[in-house]
Amino acid sequence: MTNIQFAKRLQPLKSNVFADMDRAKAVALAAGREVIDLSLGSSDLPAEGHVIEAIAQSLHDRSTHGYLLFNGTQGFREAAANWYEQKFDIKVNPQTEVLPLIGSQEGTAHLPLAILNPGDFALLLDPGYPSHAGGVYLASGQIYPMPLLAENGFLPVFADIPAPVLAQSRMMVLSYPHNPTAAIAPLSFFQEAVAFCQQHNLVLVHDFPYVDLVFGESRESADSSLNSKSLVPSILQADPEKSVSIEFFTLSKSYNMGGFRIGYAIGNAQLINALRQVKAAVDFNQYRGILNGAIAALTGPQSGVKSAVTTFQGRRDAFISALHRIGWNVPTPQATMYIWAKLPSPWSENSVEFCTQLVKQTGVAASPGAGFGKSGEGYVRFALVHEPPLLEIAVERMAEFLH
Repeated sequence: MTNIQFAKRLQPLKSNVFADMDRAKAVALAAGREVIDLSLGSSDLPAEGHVIEAIAQSLHDRSTHGYLLFNGTQGFREAAANWYEQKFDIKVNPQTEVLPLIGSQEGTAHLPLAILNPGDFALLLDPGYPSHAGGVYLASGQIYPMPLLAENGFLPVFADIPAPVLAQSRMMVLSYPHNPTAAIAPLSFFQEAVAFCQQHNLVLVHDFPYVDLVFGESRESADSSLNSKSLVPSILQADPEKSVSIEFFTLSKSYNMGGFRIGYAIGNAQLINALRQVKAAVDFNQYRGILNGAIAALTGPQSGVKSAVTTFQGRRDAFISALHRIGWNVPTPQATMYIWAKLPSPWSENSVEFCTQLVKQTGVAASPGAGFGKSGEGYVRFALVHEPPLLEIAVERMAEFLH
């Protein structure tokens, strides 16, 4: 058999936190365990009826069945620009400052190809979302992990970045509200980040999927300068001229459209154009009906978004209360669909083994903190993708496992 030689860039892509847990879940299922899967942040809530109807109507329109080029996405780009203007009071040009994406993961993974030359550094959050690192590896770049520590509110400390690394760096990736830690960042932090990136000639990338999954009590701690329509800031509020910034939004979380694969990039026109060039070599746009559904989501009633937030807040409260009852004192997060829990002894330095044994012995699947980066070791992430009664059963099973 021919010995096929593969590119070296594949080496760091071999390990994936979701793939590892998928194998562990398969083993548990094969052993007859009833699995309660809290490992993947895929919403179990349905997309709204008016969104489904817009897509359904499109299916019967034969003009939607062909390739969709950039000019055909104008209606979606206008809806995205208007959504941002209403939510953040930011003027956006839908022609030059918005680009449709197959989810924000696709955009954040492709963007390094437009920015990095081989050997250039990207400054990434540690822990952080795996596709951020994957895109850098595909571009043959190097990663400098910016540690996120509880004592710093899970925000990076820019002053700690070594000067030699900074000299070779071309981009910084942020994402708040944050996956996996569920931390939120104030506008003052984003202003500091923008100034830092301007000073060091860095592209500032902000992955923003959890903009709407913020719970009501966060309003008390939000900056008074924020637009009242959002509890958390957009990076573009700190960089209104869009001098160095690009932001990624997906409809997966706010509108429960994860399987539809629709999102967009918004920001600096040169960065948008560069990402468009990369995408042009890789794919056309989605089916037009998906974009019609997304337009309906962005421009239609927003009651479904509010309902989803209420649902996840209720799940958060139930899960946290159950953890506290078994003696696992975990802070209450202000945002996202996740619980980021510090592991008790003897698992405090082996999150992978904890998650492997937990699903094997109890059927409860979670994501090991180490899978999100070195600084994630000692933590575990639970996704609140089931109703409270099942979440409480999961905690009961964990209580038996821990004791």
